[in-house]
Amino acid sequence: MHGHQEPQEQQNGDGARRPGREHAGGATPSRELPGHIAAALAKAGGLTDSAGRPWAGRDLSGDAAKIHNFDDDDGTADRGYLAAIGELLSGTGAEANVVAALATARVFVPVVAQLAQEAEGVGGLHADKEADMALVTLKAPDGRKAMPVFTSVAALEAWHPEARPVAVYAARAALSAVSEGAELLVLDPGSEVTFVVRRPAMWSLAQQRDWTPSYLDDELESTLSSLAVRHSAVRRIQTMPGAGVATATASGRTMPGGGAGPELSVILYLEDGLDAAGVQSLVTAVNADWARNELCAERVDSIEVKLRRAAE
Repeated sequence: MHGHQEPQEQQNGDGARRPGREHAGGATPSRELPGHIAAALAKAGGLTDSAGRPWAGRDLSGDAAKIHNFDDDDGTADRGYLAAIGELLSGTGAEANVVAALATARVFVPVVAQLAQEAEGVGGLHADKEADMALVTLKAPDGRKAMPVFTSVAALEAWHPEARPVAVYAARAALSAVSEGAELLVLDPGSEVTFVVRRPAMWSLAQQRDWTPSYLDDELESTLSSLAVRHSAVRRIQTMPGAGVATATASGRTMPGGGAGPELSVILYLEDGLDAAGVQSLVTAVNADWARNELCAERVDSIEVKLRRAAE
């Protein structure tokens, strides 16, 4: 029949056939590919992959064909992490055990599309020309940057349906958080159990080192004490978990770990006779000494200072 064309179908890579669309004036107008995609396609079929590694001599069958370490991943939370969280909730575990479980756990980092360039479309409307995938970061209540990560695909999708889950080891996620300038790693925000990995633990995780909480660190306590008692008015100190170590689940259960801080409480036992101005000056000087010490700065995220009489 003249002047009429039947709808065409386009063959897709998955084998399904889907109806195409004819545009007025004949053939479908071509759409220019973004530069970075065009460049990648131009390399297809060459002697090397996109990273420049030769295809020759490489086995692309069996286990060698796996794209990454998580090809058989079912998207559920790591069992070791769940066990450590369960023990923490029951009061039989510790937050150090949760961080230790993360050292070998797979997590999901959310990434979202971020427009890199815009093009002017039909009728002056803006159309996406090129988009990048960007990591998601949050701002903690105290203003610090935090990176959210998720133990399961379901938890990520419930938090941000449009985010794409990227499976990585938790140590790699911690390293990415450090490179992004984040000071906190927040596991499963918006879920029943949200666990915050504070900066010292996050750094240890990124470096794949064991982490000891500041309130259990004997070397740290000794350093804090030696710096404090240089001031004659300080008789001794005592360290203990801070009020910010604990947190609450969404249903209101208290969990003795995973809080955002302050995680270290330091009691200064002072001699009698100091007035308010003297006490303030002393505390400022002690805090300054702690802040300048490399070990203290590395192992303590935040401190709350309490004052007691030396006789107590």
